[in-house]
Amino acid sequence: MKKLLIIIALTLPLAGFVSAQKIAYIDMAYILKNLPQYETANEQLAIVSKRWQKEIEQAQQEAQQLTSNYQTEQIFLSEDLKAKREDEILQKEKEAMELKRKYFGADGELFKKRESLIKPIQDDIYNAIQEIANEKRYDIVKDKSSDPTLIFLNVKLDISDLVLERLGAK
Repeated sequence: MKKLLIIIALTLPLAGFVSAQKIAYIDMAYILKNLPQYETANEQLAIVSKRWQKEIEQAQQEAQQLTSNYQTEQIFLSEDLKAKREDEILQKEKEAMELKRKYFGADGELFKKRESLIKPIQDDIYNAIQEIANEKRYDIVKDKSSDPTLIFLNVKLDISDLVLERLGAK
């Protein structure tokens, strides 16, 4: 019995040092939807993307037209002219593929444009979240829009509106 009392007496003060982590949640989709600068950036990206897509489609149509013309004239052409036309067609198709890669590839212009427009917004959001977490002493802030395992969320833990206020959007 004395041992049990000694163990309890020694562990009781340590219980004060153990505390639960404070967790908060944000909804990044909600935050982005309510930021006018994000909508503006997306509109700019859509405009640029459509312009580049038209340019690619035009190059593809030119290649298609060259192919169609070649097929109708093929029987009247000499072997040298056939080879020349085939090279023109291949060059035009290659040009269209190169434009597609240049604009929409992994390191393409759209990626660079998106990064230049969206990254500053994401940085502002991150900084606002970090400031709120430091002020309110949150240990963890999770994004509920990207957490498929989240089943229930107490709305009291959602700081999305605080982030928007900090960013001047509400």
